[in-house]
Amino acid sequence: MTFLLAKTNHQVCYNYKYSMILLDRVSVIYPNKTVALSGVSLHINPKEFVTIVGSSGAGKSTLIRLLIKEELPTAGKIIVGSVDYDTIDKANIPYLRRRIGVVFQDFKLLPNLTVYENVAFALEVSGVRTREIKRAVPKILQLVGLSEKANHYPGEISGGEKQRTAIARALIRNPKILIADEPTGNLDPKNSWDIIELLLKINRFGTTVVLTTHNKDIVDALKKRVITLNRGRIVKDEKIGKYSL
Repeated sequence: MTFLLAKTNHQVCYNYKYSMILLDRVSVIYPNKTVALSGVSLHINPKEFVTIVGSSGAGKSTLIRLLIKEELPTAGKIIVGSVDYDTIDKANIPYLRRRIGVVFQDFKLLPNLTVYENVAFALEVSGVRTREIKRAVPKILQLVGLSEKANHYPGEISGGEKQRTAIARALIRNPKILIADEPTGNLDPKNSWDIIELLLKINRFGTTVVLTTHNKDIVDALKKRVITLNRGRIVKDEKIGKYSL
């Protein structure tokens, strides 16, 4: 799959009008010559649900860091939400990241803040008015099923509820893209499926979801698009894929 449309006077033209995420021949090579990604091209549509799989060292984490601009490619083009990463300056990177919700395996909640306060904090640091925060946070907590846990601290709730809090925090700024990096890695099977169902619900509301996971049962049951990475390359991209390494 390639996104090279035309080449005139050594300039490459990209058709990203209909893309939420576009990578064209992206490579990441570290100073020690380690190749993390090699010539990766992919296209993710708005409102799509995509699962990325691969063994440890396949390049999944590098790909996630590229998408949230925590890392720069050695070569290639990256466009996310119509933003060309080659042209964005450092001052605008925080604003870019607010358009991308990210959920991690280890939740990354602030232990001294309640569920409500953890979610509200994402708006407070963005300068959102208190009145708007009071209106937005209860709605997002209701969406993730945590209304009754709003005043609880992370140490007082289950792992599944912690992950729901993290998802609520990621969604509170209404991002176009939600990246869920191994969100069920620390959860038991029941809580894992609860989180996956929540991600599917969010996707049905129109958010593009990019999920990375090692859980074969989840991948096979989803029957969604699966991109398989191996040694920094895309070796398989199936519309209705299965976990196969």
